[in-house]
Amino acid sequence: MFRTEPALPEQEWQLRLDVGDDGVATLLLDRPEKLNAWSWEASRQLARLAARVRFDDRIRALVVHGSGRAFCAGVDLGLPEDRITGRSDAERARNFAEGLRWVHEQFRAFATLPQPIVAAVHGYCLGFGFELALMCDIRVAAADAVFALPEATIGMAVDAGGEMRLARDAGSGWAKLLALTGRRIDAQTAARIGVVQEVVAPDELLPTAYALAREIAANAPLAVQAIKRSVDTFADRGLTEAMAQTALLAATTFVSQDAPAGYAAKAARRAAEFEGK
Repeated sequence: MFRTEPALPEQEWQLRLDVGDDGVATLLLDRPEKLNAWSWEASRQLARLAARVRFDDRIRALVVHGSGRAFCAGVDLGLPEDRITGRSDAERARNFAEGLRWVHEQFRAFATLPQPIVAAVHGYCLGFGFELALMCDIRVAAADAVFALPEATIGMAVDAGGEMRLARDAGSGWAKLLALTGRRIDAQTAARIGVVQEVVAPDELLPTAYALAREIAANAPLAVQAIKRSVDTFADRGLTEAMAQTALLAATTFVSQDAPAGYAAKAARRAAEFEGK
C-alpha cells in the first residue's frame, strides 16, 4: 500500500522548518551526506510541512535552501518499503502513476502556498532539485550553482512538472533544449534565460535571499498573497491538465527497459545504449 504519512520520526526528517520572528520562515533540506537528494519520504515530509506553513499567520515569506555542498542533486531511492511493485508491468505502472499523482498534489499545495517562496540555490540543482526550485516563486542563485534536468539521459521522463515550469519561465525552446539533452547550465545562463532572478557570490547567497524575503514580509500580507495568486493563475494555465498526463507518461518510462539500462550506465560511468523499449 502506498504510504502518505512520513515513515520516519520528525527528529529524523530530511526537511526542517524554522519560523523566525521577522515574518520569514526557513525550509531547510538537511541531508548533506546525500547532497539533499529527494525521495518519496521527502515528499511526505513536504506535505506535512507545507500544511503547517499555509495556516501559520506568523509566516509571510518562506526561504528554501539546502545544507552542505548542494541545493538538491536529484532523487534517491529512499526507504526499501518505498519500492513501487506490482504483479505485472501494467499494474506496476498503474501503482507508480497513482503514487505520482498523489505527490503532484503535494507539490501543487507547496507551490501554491499563499506565502511567497524564495529559493536560495547553491551547488548542484539537478533533476528534482531543479524542479523544486522551479516550484518556488523567486530564485536567487550562488555563482557556483549548476542546473539540469538529466532524466532523458537515464531513460526517464521528467515527472514533477519541471519541464513545463521551465517552459513557463524560460520559453518552450529552452525547456526542450535542456530537458531533451540533459545539458547543465551555470547560474549566469539560468539568469539570462529568466530562471534565476539574481546571481550573487556564494557567501552572499543567504543574506541576499533573507533580505529579499524580509522585504516581501514587510508588505501587506493580503496584498502580497493576492498578487502571487493572480500571477500564478495567469502563468500556470493548463498546468493541472498537463500534470495529469505527466503521471501516465512517467509511469511508462518507469517500467521501460531503457530506465534500468540508463541507471546502470550512470552507475558504471559509461554511455547508455537505449533501445526504446
